[in-house]
Amino acid sequence: MIKYILIGILLISSLEGLKLHKKITKFNNVPKFKTLYMDQYLDHFNKRDDRTYKQRYLINDEWFNPNDGPVFFYAGNEGDIESFWNNTGFMFDIAPVFQALVVFPEHRYYGESLPFGDSSFDQDKIGFLSVEQTMADYAVLLTKLQQDYNLCRKKNPIIAFGGSYGGILAAYMRYKYPNIVRGALAASAPIYLTAGLAPSTLFFQDVTNDFDKESGCVPLVRKAFDAMENAAKQGDYKLLSAKFKLCNPISDAAGYKHLLLWMRNAFTIMAMVDYPYPASFLGDLPAWPVKYACQQLVNDTAKGVDILTSFKNLAGILYNDTSSCFDIYEQFIECADPTSCGLGNDAKSWDYQACTELNTVQETNGVTDMFPVISYNEELREEYCLKTWGVKVRKEWPSIQFWGKHIKTATNIVFSNGLLDPWHNGGPLTNLSDSLVAVLIEDGAHHLDLRGSDPNDPQSVKVARYMEIEQIIKWIEEAKNEPCDKF
Repeated sequence: MIKYILIGILLISSLEGLKLHKKITKFNNVPKFKTLYMDQYLDHFNKRDDRTYKQRYLINDEWFNPNDGPVFFYAGNEGDIESFWNNTGFMFDIAPVFQALVVFPEHRYYGESLPFGDSSFDQDKIGFLSVEQTMADYAVLLTKLQQDYNLCRKKNPIIAFGGSYGGILAAYMRYKYPNIVRGALAASAPIYLTAGLAPSTLFFQDVTNDFDKESGCVPLVRKAFDAMENAAKQGDYKLLSAKFKLCNPISDAAGYKHLLLWMRNAFTIMAMVDYPYPASFLGDLPAWPVKYACQQLVNDTAKGVDILTSFKNLAGILYNDTSSCFDIYEQFIECADPTSCGLGNDAKSWDYQACTELNTVQETNGVTDMFPVISYNEELREEYCLKTWGVKVRKEWPSIQFWGKHIKTATNIVFSNGLLDPWHNGGPLTNLSDSLVAVLIEDGAHHLDLRGSDPNDPQSVKVARYMEIEQIIKWIEEAKNEPCDKF
């Protein structure tokens, strides 16, 4: 109790609250973890199917106080769980203060948690990949931890954390399993957009808005795309292949479209991870990559470098390949999610989820955004998903199953959003109740608040983290009114 009182005193005013930044544990390296595996049912909802798979999870109990330490649970999302462990330093900054048990379960069909190994992505095997099955995995794992560590809801409340899709899962865990999860920090969680409840031009308009903050940048981007279009109209794919130094030259309209998508993806990623320091989360990028890219584009063209070469140089900030050419087919995979599916096996799983439960139908029109017209609508999504995965899109299901915008019956969720993040308009931006709290970060990109504290952090993210800490304290104190039952 004393530690929470002390933290609470520091939070009384924003100025005093910021002093906590100097008291938080800071690690030179990411804390170590133990890697464990748990047998999970392949299908939690079909009681005639007893098949199981090995789910990987990471755990750290070095700070845990079983007498009154909470459980900090990260809702693993679309990738290898170690990557999220390495990029979610906020949890480790505060875990020693709260004396928390930290656990990161891996999402089924990602990383090492592949139910059928390399054949997990076959059409007859991938159907066990769903949000519902994943949340059931997490609920069962958390219940197992209750037994392993003799936890109870009064002394050891479970707080869910997550960023992006992980943030969506953290919120959904509070919706679905409030008996297990006491509260959730859902960072950069576009729950409205992925339920199909946002305009199809929203995301790329906000990518454009990020780059439009830099003087002279967007007009040059438009000029470069126009130059690409002029070359394509003349059938001069040889020129485009040479200017962009492609490993595999393009020769037709399909290749040209992939080049456009590859180029658009560079802007997407730089906008999402526009962090105030160098980072390697979605690519090795410099500090404030949007500003960096715009300044380079403006400077190159001012020096007389032709627009297409300047554009290629900009793409190289993200695709900083050490080879002499760019392999656009290795560096970008076209899929059901136009904002990017990533690469490798994880891209296959995300592609399937974008066809089944996560609606990311977004497109560019060249009017509200700086990109060429690349249409993507529900009809194109349905055609692609049926051809690729043999599934018929059920457009309404996400808003039925996960409540759409009608979430006021939920409690104890913080929805944090950085206003530099092109996803931010896809989720709640105002308080919906006393316990559904929106935290806005003026200078924050994609779930910056979940990253570890850094000397270059803007003031807005420092304030946001203390607002989040304040809510976590509130949830933990509320749990003390519960009987010390099992979950």
